[in-house]
Amino acid sequence: MVKKTITIKIASGLEARPVAMLVQIASQYECKIYVENEGARVNAKSIMGMMTLGLGTGEQITVTADGDDESKAIKEIETYLSSH
Repeated sequence: MVKKTITIKIASGLEARPVAMLVQIASQYECKIYVENEGARVNAKSIMGMMTLGLGTGEQITVTADGDDESKAIKEIETYLSSH
């Protein structure tokens, strides 16, 4: 299991289009991926779950991945969320 705290740097925050892209990235991996923020924990492969978090630029989330490709998944998600 890999757990990492990531700061969202996407200018618009995680609105519909960036969430859809994040879900698409997460869905490429077989491992289980979860995003946590302020006590809420959702499946990163669920667009509806991710939308409920309402995350903005500068907010910190904890991403947890568990499975064979967990390291690659965390790395790609971090790269995406850290882009401007």
